Amino acid sequence: MSRINILKSFLEIDPKDSFSRYALALEYMKAGQHDDAAREFETVRTNDPDYVAAYFQLGKLYQQILRVHDAEKIFRTGISVATKLQDEHTRSELEAALEELLSAGN
Repeated sequence: MSRINILKSFLEIDPKDSFSRYALALEYMKAGQHDDAAREFETVRTNDPDYVAAYFQLGKLYQQILRVHDAEKIFRTGISVATKLQDEHTRSELEAALEELLSAGN
């Protein structure tokens, strides 16, 4: 059974399991299934808006598929969430990703 199928089976049991949904999105990214990955990351954000790692990965995914405006928006939202949660490590990673994105556009 593939990792994707295993993670899907976990989500059949608990559709709100943010960790399994996040892991499924990462597996979709590895497989090049960008639309599926984006959908899963967005679902994590909807169900668990404080799951800050999803903002970083979703922003990077959007950057990779050249949805630059969406990537910028996601990074900025993630920075706000990480700041609210006092998660300085993730905030600094998101700020660095945003800076890299904005400097690449010049």
